Amino acid sequence: MRAALVAPGVLLALLLAANEGRAAPQWNVGVVAGVCGAGDRRAAWDSTCFYSALRGDVLFGRKRDRDASVGPYLEVASADLADLRLAGGGTLLLPLTEYIPLGLSAGGYARKSEVGWEPGIATRLFFGARSYNFHSTYGIAGGLLAGVDYGLGDSKEILIVIGLQIDGLLMTLPFVAGYEWLRGPPDEEE
Repeated sequence: MRAALVAPGVLLALLLAANEGRAAPQWNVGVVAGVCGAGDRRAAWDSTCFYSALRGDVLFGRKRDRDASVGPYLEVASADLADLRLAGGGTLLLPLTEYIPLGLSAGGYARKSEVGWEPGIATRLFFGARSYNFHSTYGIAGGLLAGVDYGLGDSKEILIVIGLQIDGLLMTLPFVAGYEWLRGPPDEEE
């Protein structure tokens, strides 16, 4: 009987004494530009093409730069501006040093080309800077991106990607600076 009365009190004390739990996701959007080798199962790099993508992710579990994290990613891409690739999956971010992590991404993609939609498997490896922002949920990222798209459709395509990921926020800074320059200095209130 005594244990039945003490147990709820102990549980309540533990719940009230627990530290604040916080899931602080860090998100990022970047532009990828690079080269790609297009081919199939016979010749993986049969021709060279231009690769462009808009890539975004949300990572959970980081409290500082040296922490590992995991989360989903989405990518909208094109090889030689001749197709549309919609990819998504998971990303694992592993810190190599305090400022340079390694990002491993894997998932699926759908490719729209002249023959229609085809499914495939997409993998990416990111090596570069990925900050942890202590004041906001946006973390700046930039570096090298390499990967392989392995088509599961009739084309049996293989696409090898080597590119540079540039942070989306950095892409907007010239426009922000131009707007501020056109607007002029702020009016001083008296």
